[in-house]
Order: sequence, then C-alpha cells, then structure tokens
Amino acid sequence: MLQVSKLTLLGALSTLTLASTLPRGVGPECTAACAYLDTASPAQPLPGSSSGTTKTKNALPGFWCENKGHIGAYVPFSYVNDGVCDYDICCDGTEEFGGKAKCENKCASIGKEFRKLAKEKKAKMERAGVKRMKMAKEADTLRHQLEEKIAGLRAEVSVLGKKKDELWKKHAEVELEEKNRVVKSGGSSGSAGGKLGVLLGLAKTRVEELRITLGNVMEQRDDLAGKVIELETILSKFKEEYNPNFNDEGVKAAVKAFEDYAAREADAREHIPDSEVLEVLKEDSEVSGVNWAEFEGGEGDDTDILYSFEAYLPAFVRGAIHEKLDQLRVWLIANGMLADNVKEGTESSLLKAARKDAEAAEKDVKSKQKELTKQEDDLGMDYGPGDIFRAARNKCVSVDAGEYTYELCWLGKTMQKSKKGHGSTSMGNYRRIEFHDADDEERLDGKSLGQGRRMVMKYEDGQQCWNGPKRRTDVWLGCAETEEVWRVSESEKCVYKMEVGTPAACEVEGQPKKADGKDELHLDQSLVSSIFRLALIVPIKLRSMKFSIGLFRLRVDAGRSEKRPTTTDNGWDRNLVRLRFTYRSITFNGCSL
Repeated sequence: MLQVSKLTLLGALSTLTLASTLPRGVGPECTAACAYLDTASPAQPLPGSSSGTTKTKNALPGFWCENKGHIGAYVPFSYVNDGVCDYDICCDGTEEFGGKAKCENKCASIGKEFRKLAKEKKAKMERAGVKRMKMAKEADTLRHQLEEKIAGLRAEVSVLGKKKDELWKKHAEVELEEKNRVVKSGGSSGSAGGKLGVLLGLAKTRVEELRITLGNVMEQRDDLAGKVIELETILSKFKEEYNPNFNDEGVKAAVKAFEDYAAREADAREHIPDSEVLEVLKEDSEVSGVNWAEFEGGEGDDTDILYSFEAYLPAFVRGAIHEKLDQLRVWLIANGMLADNVKEGTESSLLKAARKDAEAAEKDVKSKQKELTKQEDDLGMDYGPGDIFRAARNKCVSVDAGEYTYELCWLGKTMQKSKKGHGSTSMGNYRRIEFHDADDEERLDGKSLGQGRRMVMKYEDGQQCWNGPKRRTDVWLGCAETEEVWRVSESEKCVYKMEVGTPAACEVEGQPKKADGKDELHLDQSLVSSIFRLALIVPIKLRSMKFSIGLFRLRVDAGRSEKRPTTTDNGWDRNLVRLRFTYRSITFNGCSL
C-alpha cells in the first residue's frame, strides 16, 4: 500500500502518469510543459505579453526523478538542465536530459547507504523508546514515593502540632501553680539574689541572640565573598582580553579602577581565621563558652543535700540513670513529695522541664513543616509530561565547543565553563517547560529536532551580561537513544539555544496526531496506475469522460492544445488531457499528454 497525504496526492498521481506511464515518443520535457498548467489560466503567457507571466501556481512541485532503487523526488525546475548533477535529490541523473552534464545513475549505491542509515536510525529510535518507557516507569515510582512521603509528613505534622499545643498548655498550668504554691523556702537570698537571677536570665538570652546573629553574619559574609570572587574573576578576564587599541574611555577607566582596587586589596586585606568565629558560635556548656549552670545553681544551705537524692548514688551509676532521675524528680516535685530549691527570678525544675518539652515539640513541628513544604514544592514542580524528568534530576550532560564547555543539568542550571581557567558563567536556572514548533531538516544520524511540536525547557535568570540582560537558555529537546548536547548557539545577545537529544522527548515529539482516518489516503499503486493509463487513451473526440471506482471518481476533460498532437500505438490522436481526481469531496487537478 502506498500512503499518500491529501496535500501531496496530486504529485503522487501526476508522478505515476509522467514517470511510469508515458507513451513512447514523449520525453521528460512534458513535466516542464505541465508545470505551469492551471485550470483557470492559459498554458503559457502569450508572446509579447506586457506582464510576461500568468501569475499562476505550478500544478507540479518540480521535475520528477523516479530514482529507482532509492526514493523518488521532485527537483526544482531551476535545477533542471543547469549542468550540475544534483545527486542529493535526483540520483538517477535524469534532470540533466539536455546534455549539459553527463550524470550517471547512482541510485543503487545511494539507496543502499540510505537504507542502511535509515535502518540504524530506526533501531536507535526503538531503543530510545524502550529507555523512555523505563524512565517513565522510574518517574512514576518516584512520584508515588513522594506522594506517600508527603502523606506521612502531613500526619506527623498534625500529631506533633497537637502534642505541642498540649505541652504549652501544660506549661501554662505549671507556671500558674508556681505562682500560687511554694514547696520550700528559698532561703535568705533576699532581693539582691532575685535581681541577680533576673540579670542572669537576661544575659543568657542576650548571649544566645548575639550568637544567632553572628551565625547569620557569617553566612552572609561567605555569600558576599563568593560573589566578590566571581566578579573579580570576570573583571580579571575582561582586563586580559579587552582590546587596548579600542578607543573607549569608559572601558579604559573601568580597567584602571580594577587595577587600583586589586593593588589596594592585596596590601590591605587581612583574613580572620574562621576557627575563632566558630569557637564563639559553639553552644555554652561545661567545656565551651559560659557554664550557666554554675551561676544558676546558686549557693544552697547545709540541708540542700537532703533534697538531691542523686548525691546518695555512686558516681558510675549517676551518669547512666541521670535522665530517669530527672523525670522522677519532676514527678516528686509536682506531687509535693520533694521540695524545689528555687530562688526569686529563676524557674523551678518543674516549670523548666515543662518549657523544654514544649520547646522541643515546637522545634519538631517546625522541622517537619519545613520538610513538608519542600516536598510539596517538589511535587508541584514542572517535570514535563508524566513527570518524566524526575528520573533524570541531578544528572548533567555537556559538550565542548570552541573555548568553552557547555553543561546542562536537568532541572538545575545551564553553565558555560572556560577551558582556560577563567571560571564558569551561569546561563540560567530551570523554571518551566513549554512547547514550540521546530522546523529543521531531518538527519539520518538522528541528531536533529526535525519538524513538529517539541519540548523546550526554559532556563532563566542567569548571570548578568555586560551591558545587557540576564542570561537565559532555551533547551530544545529531540528524541535520541542517549542524552547528548547536539548544538549550542547564541540566537541573540545573552539568549542561548541548546539542542539536546534525550529518550524523555521521544513520546511527545513528531507530527500532530491524526484526527481520524480521513486525513490520509491509502491507495493501491496498481489502481492509480490503471486509472491514469485509462486516462491516457481517451480519444480527442470525447469531450468529457467520468469514471467511478469505489470511492474514487475520475473526470477526464479533453481539449485543444497548441502543441502538435502525438499518435499512440493504437492510432488515436490525443491532445492535452486535463484530469480531475476526486476522493471523498477532495478534488485534485493534474495533467497528462
């Protein structure tokens, strides 16, 4: 069966007529003669016409080369008899029938090589399809795992939230009880001791705030230091590579300012060891910082030992059961069985334990909520059709081009890395996936976007260009067996185009799907040939003939021609015959001699 598109049906039918069923005595010139025919226009402009053209469209798309042993094709009429053998289109050499060039028939070898490469390409596409299925399966598994993880985190956050509320409620109750109940006298600490306790609490809180602030400043410093290094690298590269002969005062002033800056920094910069800052950032304990326990404990009287039952235990046992004893002490204090030595301005052991439990629960809730938000953002991220790129996340591919190496990290960044050690440049960060139309020539090696809808990954907000916008990259995806960067180009200033092959693009690439079976015709080649052979023997005296074969209706109109009639083997004179071919209300016009 020969599959013929509606839009190219005329060409296929005319091809069979002109290339396969021409009577003897009719040469290839008839293709050029028919090329300018139109149902509403004369065959050629009249001699002496002022316009010199009929402004009609060609009935045929070009000169037909049968290319037996390969694939038939139309050659543009401007290529016919131009003295050049166009083997890439017409491998049988018939387009040079005028004798300006002798073109031998190479269709056998060209066709053999073409079929070999086409077979290899088909095999690659089949393997790519298998890999695509594996990626889709892996992506589906990863998504289900993420959904289950999110469901578990939501349940944990709910439980921890209720626990946190209960513990803070308990803390409030204990605090209220402490205000109304005194288990044991605080001794003769007096007002001075109370003020000292308040001061101690404020000092401890202030030190903790300063420690947190210092940590934030350290993080900001590291971030700014990284940016300074990156900017110095850019300016250093600019200084080395700019053209000093180019008379631009602004550029020269910028280079001079950078040189002065570099000289000052080399002399003035002093580096503070991070170890000193890290030592300050350590939490206060018995071995580092301030041991607040020494100040919080205060000085008790001689009877305090009676209220500390840990003192009656051997030293080697005390450390092993310290936590259990703390819990027991809290219970004894809460039930009035053990006095709590507490000075004015400080917390009792019972209140302190309640607060620590509530704070720990709140910390757990915040941690789980942060993780939940992160996972929910990941679930809502654009991973392409069917979340296919979940299976490729955190993987990178690269290609060398000139002085640079270009790297694409799926759902991450696109980078331009210098081979001369001048650092790297961010070309964009992943944002989303769009679909656009590609119109590239097909390649037998498969490294082409081809024609049709293609996935385009948008990488934006890259490094700022010099006197330009932030860099961005459009990553066009084509079907391929392996992940590979085919080509990188700069379509406009600071806007890059990457053409990348990946199995993930195989399912969504290609022509749009057919709406129904009417979009294409499946014609038996022998049937079409028979119809046109029948048309070719129509006698001139028959003004019109109609044929019906199944769904096909063929109308043949014979008319006068300025060309000299030819005589066929059966003795019938025949002029120009115009054909009208109709299939399901779709009409095509053609011609034959």
